Amino acid sequence: MADEAVADRPAEPAAPKAKDARSPEPPPRGGARGDDNAKDAPDAPGSSDASDSADAEAAEREKERERAADRFKDRTRDPLAEEQGEEEPTDAAAATRARRSGQKLLASGRDLIGFDRSDVGRLHIGDINIGLDARRSGLSMRDGPVPEEELLRIRRTHIEPEGYVRLRRALEARRLLVLGGAPGTGRASTALALLEEVTRDGEGGQNSERVRRADPEGGVRGLATQVMGGEGGHPRGTGYLLEPALDRPGTLPPDGMDLDQLASALAEQGSYAVVVVSVGSAANPLLAGRYGAICPPAPTRELVAVRLRQRLEEEHGDPARDGGGGRARDAGRAPNRHADRDRGGHADRDGGRDGGRDGGRDRDADQDEGRTRDAHQGGGRARDGGQDQDRSQDRSQDRRTDDDGSLSRLLERAAELREDPEVTEAVGLDDLRPAEAELFASLLAGHLLGSVGREELLSGCRGLAAVQAYEWFAGVDRALAAPPPGDGRAPVRSGTAALFHPVAFRIALAVLGGASHSAVSAAAHLLTWELSVQSDPDSTPARPLFCDDPESDLALSRARPADGAVDVAGAEVTGRLIFYRGAALPAAVLAELWDRHFPVRAPVVRWLRLLADDPRPQVSMRAAVAAGELSVRDFEHGYAELVRPLAEAPTPRRRVFAATALDQAAGHASHRRAVRKVVEDWSRHGTPALRWTAAMALGYGRSADSMDDTLDALARIGVRDDGEQLAVASLNVVRLLTLPECATVLRRLADWTGHHGEDYQDLALVSIVRLALTDVDEVLDDEPGTPLGDRGDWPLLLALAATRPELTGKLADLFWTALNTARSRDVAFDALETLLRSASRKDGREWTREGLAALLPALTAEEHDRRRLDWLLRRMMRDQDRPLTEERARALWRLAVPARQRRSEEEESHG
Repeated sequence: MADEAVADRPAEPAAPKAKDARSPEPPPRGGARGDDNAKDAPDAPGSSDASDSADAEAAEREKERERAADRFKDRTRDPLAEEQGEEEPTDAAAATRARRSGQKLLASGRDLIGFDRSDVGRLHIGDINIGLDARRSGLSMRDGPVPEEELLRIRRTHIEPEGYVRLRRALEARRLLVLGGAPGTGRASTALALLEEVTRDGEGGQNSERVRRADPEGGVRGLATQVMGGEGGHPRGTGYLLEPALDRPGTLPPDGMDLDQLASALAEQGSYAVVVVSVGSAANPLLAGRYGAICPPAPTRELVAVRLRQRLEEEHGDPARDGGGGRARDAGRAPNRHADRDRGGHADRDGGRDGGRDGGRDRDADQDEGRTRDAHQGGGRARDGGQDQDRSQDRSQDRRTDDDGSLSRLLERAAELREDPEVTEAVGLDDLRPAEAELFASLLAGHLLGSVGREELLSGCRGLAAVQAYEWFAGVDRALAAPPPGDGRAPVRSGTAALFHPVAFRIALAVLGGASHSAVSAAAHLLTWELSVQSDPDSTPARPLFCDDPESDLALSRARPADGAVDVAGAEVTGRLIFYRGAALPAAVLAELWDRHFPVRAPVVRWLRLLADDPRPQVSMRAAVAAGELSVRDFEHGYAELVRPLAEAPTPRRRVFAATALDQAAGHASHRRAVRKVVEDWSRHGTPALRWTAAMALGYGRSADSMDDTLDALARIGVRDDGEQLAVASLNVVRLLTLPECATVLRRLADWTGHHGEDYQDLALVSIVRLALTDVDEVLDDEPGTPLGDRGDWPLLLALAATRPELTGKLADLFWTALNTARSRDVAFDALETLLRSASRKDGREWTREGLAALLPALTAEEHDRRRLDWLLRRMMRDQDRPLTEERARALWRLAVPARQRRSEEEESHG
């Protein structure tokens, strides 16, 4: 308080309130409050020695009151602040938002595993048996011809990605194309479609083995040697598909001279080759060269539509194939040729013109996109038209019309089912890849035809994300045991870091999804180090500094960037955030990681402990939520390796991490009882650090059987050992006031103010003062859009008064008690001043006026209280650093005091 304000402070009334009314302190003898009037009491008659003794006693009492006030003020400090920086405020609001964001990504009630994954390569649902493992390692491919049946299937069902015509022109012009993309996005199918098309009308068009897979072991050099030497007796005009194994440690990608040599050999033989690679640091130099191109994924809706129609035709019959329903059939066909635009010279999807060699080609066979060919033998010809005509003669016009209408109705129902919100949520992927689209279409078709029930449909849809997670992690480090490359070149480094970085990035994204891209990338590099050291402890893993490719990380992890708010030092700034392209992927990745790959647990635990020390709430709180989910997968391991060690840590940040992980586990009904038992034991018998952690867990409201049990545990923690943990206990009492049972919390606070134990009184008083000093968004879990959520920057006391009018009287009584208790009075007055200054913002806009209008009349119901408010307003007006304007002082006075109770001199004192 300012000195001049203290000098003008009016005397308090001589008669205090009764103890059972509002004050927890009994009045001293003589009827006056000792903290206010003892220093003004007249000297007792007697000798000078007696007078000196009385003065000494009064001075000692004053010192004791000051010490009590200082102790009380210490207990109102932020318990989350580090010891070495206790004056620096912690960003509790950012931590709350980060925890809420992490929980949205890892919803507690989600079924993380939708089906039995004992054999994830295939899925059997109802009478559907579908292959799922779309990603095949290059090491598993062997050279040999591509069967004609596979080429026919690709011609019938392949969906051309954006820029397909440009890719075909590049292949025709250069004979060699390096096609890059993420595994599972249809790169190989697009490559086969390109080779099938360019070789069909070329020199090898009459050859039934005109498209071949090349041995990945030999790489580009081996294929060039094979083509130049004519090895294997391959005829001219052959198309080669090569998927080199660039992900093996020590394997170096081919250089530009290797590619030029291969292109020259292909040109001499009139042949073509497509080299399929995964985007990433190893392949990026190839994709940046003149032979490189990115293969975009096919659009999801077209993929599903084509696969769905194909499945329905297989089960229900194809009326178009049988002679009718051509229009309905065309609506669901794959748009897999650009023949009309090629011949006419129209612009393709990429805005280019098709001319030259494409202009004069005869592509009549491509006019009917659903038509298939028999295998080319000699001068074979297409016979689909004649077969269709023969079949159409065997069917009546009525049967064709009925089948066409029935299939059309099924397609309409399938479109509605595909948009069903429950189905969409079960799929949990923003876009589907070819194998996923095929499974999804099979599930929809099976459900429409009655062979797959609703639960089987939803379970199969949930399995899509689980299959993707399986493919991402299965056998990632198997290449470490493979022999070194045999091309004579020495590897530059061991390659473990490059091998583990993609999987580390996926794990980091599952844990920190929604955080900034830089935070996720930095965490991924930390995890890459831990994985590399765990895999090869005798070697120091190399960490390249200039080989990161953010776009490759996004493609390989099915991730998407987005602009959003990032919390920095208590302020929000715009940053580049990163998310999975599908809500189901984070949980699926963590489930796959923890349930199937036990050796990786140790490095992941070490990594999570490092994240627990990160000062950024967007990192540490999201990691804590993920740690809780992992603990649910195996509570014994999670408790022993993560929760218990961090709960006993010396730093508050690690203990908050452990408490948040416990609460996340308590969100699962299967683990709630175990968590409550742990927290109960810690609150009763734990060390100081464990009691501190238990208090933080209790503040979330899910770690005890009832609100009364929660408050009992917090009181036990707060009053033990002379209030050593009172600060953290009071903080979590305040956090409970944001829950629906806040009336119960206020009732217990009132009970504690009347308790005979001073520690209970202090717990109540500190909680009341903290309630006035804590902003809503520091403790609230609700999203904006709720009554409290829309008042995130309000003091919680005023937000409750504005949104819960039935609680205003109890709130005012409790705050009045803090104002009229000696040891809490100074801190409470400072809190009241903060509340009054929050009525309007600096620019004059209204802020918490609504809450003050509800609270102040109840707080100043009597003359004694109005005189105190009058004194405080005058003190604020005389504040030399932050003087309150007369206009605002008058407005606050009128909010608190009805017109009939205002005195003229008080009106004048406020302007």
